[in-house]
Amino acid sequence: MEMTGEQLIPASQNQTWAALNDPEVLRACVPGCEAIDKVGENEFTVLMTARVGPVSAKFKGKLSLADLNPPHSYSLSFEGQGGVAGFGKGSAQVSLAAEADGTKLSYRVKASVGGKLAQIGSRLIDAAAKKIANDFFSAFNAKVASLHAAPAEAVHEEHLPVPVARDPDLPTVSGATLSWVAAGALVVTLVSLITLLR
Repeated sequence: MEMTGEQLIPASQNQTWAALNDPEVLRACVPGCEAIDKVGENEFTVLMTARVGPVSAKFKGKLSLADLNPPHSYSLSFEGQGGVAGFGKGSAQVSLAAEADGTKLSYRVKASVGGKLAQIGSRLIDAAAKKIANDFFSAFNAKVASLHAAPAEAVHEEHLPVPVARDPDLPTVSGATLSWVAAGALVVTLVSLITLLR
C-alpha cells in the first residue's frame, strides 16, 4: 500500500516540528493509541488498538526516526505485531515547509501487512489507512492550534448567520417522494457494493 498527502498545519514550522516529535501530542492524536514511549535517541515503542474491516487487534510495535533535518524533514520506519491478526510494517517520509497560514506537511507512506490483515483485501485496508490518517490530522491540527492559539485581544460579539429565504422558484417535494429517492439510492449503493466485492 502506498499513500501520499499534504496538510496545512495551523502553526509555525518549528512548532509543528516540536509537536510531531512530542510523544504526548502524538499519543493524544493517533486513533486508538494507548502509549508511545521513547526507548532510545530516535526510537519509540507504540501500543495501539486498530480495527480494519472485521479484524480488531491490539498492536505493539516500534518506530524509528532517521535522516533527521530539523525542522524540515525526517523519515521513519515502523513495524508492529497484532498477534493472530497479523503484522504491519513500512516507512514514511515527512517534510515541512513554511506557508503564509502555517506549515505545509507532506508525507509519503509505503506499508505492507500480513496474516489475517492481508486476507481482508486492499480496498478495506486502504480505506482504514485513509480514515486513520484523516482522523490523526484532524486531531493533530486541533491540538496544535490549541497549543499555539493567539490570545484574544478583545471580546467579540457572537455573530450568528441569518437564515436565507427559500427560493419561490424551487419545486416542492413531499416527504414521501424524498423517502422513495433515498431508498432507491440505498438499493443502488448496496447492489454496487455487492457487485464490487464478488
